[in-house]
Amino acid sequence: MDYGDIEEDTLGMIVTSGTCTLKKDPQNLVGISIGGGAPLCPCVYIVQVFDNTSASRDGLLAAGDEIVSVNSKSVKGRTKVEVAKLIQATKAEVTIHYNKLHADQKQGKTLDIVLKKMKHRVVETMSSTTADALGLSRAILCNDGLIKKLDELERTADLYRGLIDHTHGVLKAIFELAHTHRNFGNAFANIGAREPQLKASEAFTKFGEAHRQIDRYAITLLRTVKPMITDLNTYLSKAIPDTRLTIQKYADAKFEYLSYCLKVKEMDDEEYSFAALQEPLYRVETGNYEYR
Repeated sequence: MDYGDIEEDTLGMIVTSGTCTLKKDPQNLVGISIGGGAPLCPCVYIVQVFDNTSASRDGLLAAGDEIVSVNSKSVKGRTKVEVAKLIQATKAEVTIHYNKLHADQKQGKTLDIVLKKMKHRVVETMSSTTADALGLSRAILCNDGLIKKLDELERTADLYRGLIDHTHGVLKAIFELAHTHRNFGNAFANIGAREPQLKASEAFTKFGEAHRQIDRYAITLLRTVKPMITDLNTYLSKAIPDTRLTIQKYADAKFEYLSYCLKVKEMDDEEYSFAALQEPLYRVETGNYEYR
C-alpha cells in the first residue's frame, strides 16, 4: 500500500504541528498509548495519555494527536509496534514531532450522540434487571455518588417543607391564642378599673396584666422564630433549586460523556471486526479522523 497516494479526510478540522521532548521514567515509558499505523492506517496517533506521567505533566500531547516523527525519524509507513520501539530506543528522553487536531465540539455532537444521550437518560431511571430484560446496555461512572445525593436532597427538601408547614400552623395557633389572651387581659383590666372594692380591683388588674404578659411573650416568640422560617424558605426556594440545577447540569455532561464513550467503543469494535476480516475501512484508511 502506498500511503503517499492516500488522501487523508480531516473532516474540516484544523491541524497544527509541534514538537515536545519527554523524559523517560524508570520503566523507560513516557505515558502514552498509540494506535493506527501500517498496514491499515496511513498515520500513527495517540490513543491515550496516562495520568501522572511525563506526557501528562508536559501537557503538549493529547489523545488524537498524530505522531509524525520520533527523534527526527519519520514514522510514515511504520506499524505502531515499530513506532513504539522507536520511542523505547532512547533511554533518557525522546523528542516527538506531532500534528494536533483542533475540532469544533459542536460538530461532534451528531444525531447518533444525541440519541445515545437520550438512551442513557432512560436507562438511568431503570433498574439493572429491567435494563437487561429490554436488552439495553447500562453504562455507569464509577463512584458517581453525586447523582444519588440528588434523591437525598429531595428528601431533605420534603422534610423541611413539612417542617415549615407545621411550624406555620403552630405559629398561627400561638398568634391566635396570644390575641385571645390580650382580649382577656383588656377585659379583666377594665373590670378591675371599675371594681369599687380595692382587693377585687387589684386582683382583676393583676389577672389582666398576667394575660397581657402572656400575649407579649407570645409576640416575642413569634418575632424570634420568624427569621428561622425565612431562612428555611430561602434554603427551599434558592439553595435547593440551585443545587438541583447544578446536579442536573452535571448529569447532562455525564450522559454526553457516556454517549461519546459508547461511540468510541462501537468504532473500536467496528475497526477490530474489519481488521479480523482483513477488509478495508474508509475512515481508518483516510487517517481515522472521526475516531481521533
